[in-house]
Amino acid sequence: MTAKLSSLERSERRLGIALLAPAFALLAGVVLYPIYNLIRMSFSENKLTEPWLAKPWIGFENYAKAMGDERLWEATWHTLLYVIVTVPGAVALGLGLALLANQPFRVKWPVRLGLLLPWALPLVFAGLIFRWFFEYQQGLVNNALIWIGLSPVNWLTQEGPAFFAICVAIIWKTSSFAALVLLAGLQTIPKSLYEAAEVDGASKWQQFWEITLPMLKPAIIVALIFRTITAIQTFDIPKAMTDGGPGNATETLAMYIHKTTIDSLDFGYGSTLAVLMFIASAILTSIYLRHTRRDPSAGRH
Repeated sequence: MTAKLSSLERSERRLGIALLAPAFALLAGVVLYPIYNLIRMSFSENKLTEPWLAKPWIGFENYAKAMGDERLWEATWHTLLYVIVTVPGAVALGLGLALLANQPFRVKWPVRLGLLLPWALPLVFAGLIFRWFFEYQQGLVNNALIWIGLSPVNWLTQEGPAFFAICVAIIWKTSSFAALVLLAGLQTIPKSLYEAAEVDGASKWQQFWEITLPMLKPAIIVALIFRTITAIQTFDIPKAMTDGGPGNATETLAMYIHKTTIDSLDFGYGSTLAVLMFIASAILTSIYLRHTRRDPSAGRH
């Protein structure tokens, strides 16, 4: 009987491998091979404006160049600032929106539709909308400032205001995704916990801190992971609003990679920058996942 069972298990395992083989092949062709090709190209000299200087292998010269590239470090610093400001901002705003959408409205679809619209809006379109909002002469923000008696601000041509305007646009655009993730987490919390807390005399604020936040922690971790990865890859909204200006004051790492590969046609060095950004994303994601595995409350539901 044992031999028959083990034989059956082996046949089921072979069937499972056969069924998963097309998916693995697709993964290898769409994900693994491009990553391999990117890493391979990062060790080469491949600048299309100077094809006579192309070298298939130059070792770590591109990486050594990156370590001394001041513009790279500036773009990395700007990207880090976007991560520090927009990730917690989007998750905090998303939590508020999720709590609002989770209220017992008689008609819930308008509220949830309001969460979906910013998420479904193309990133470039969102950037163009906020570029118009912060435009100096006809923008809604300066019109509001003038209406209350204040002077208009050159939002998109000064370093500080431009950074602020981009952060506002990113937080507005990405908070809806965080809200959807957190709303799904809120709907898994048993209502009996709140009913028992009310019987014990707990206030709404106490219920939020003692029930909602601890039970919502896994969903918050998921939202932070996805939001951090997309924040590291920030490109479309700053590109549409300021194109990295004034100067390079709002240029992100993804924008610098785009300018290196597309504008300068330096695919070797651009691949090196892309590999470095991939490594940064992987490190931050692993930190989140390690924190999730170590925290026993992260898996409680």
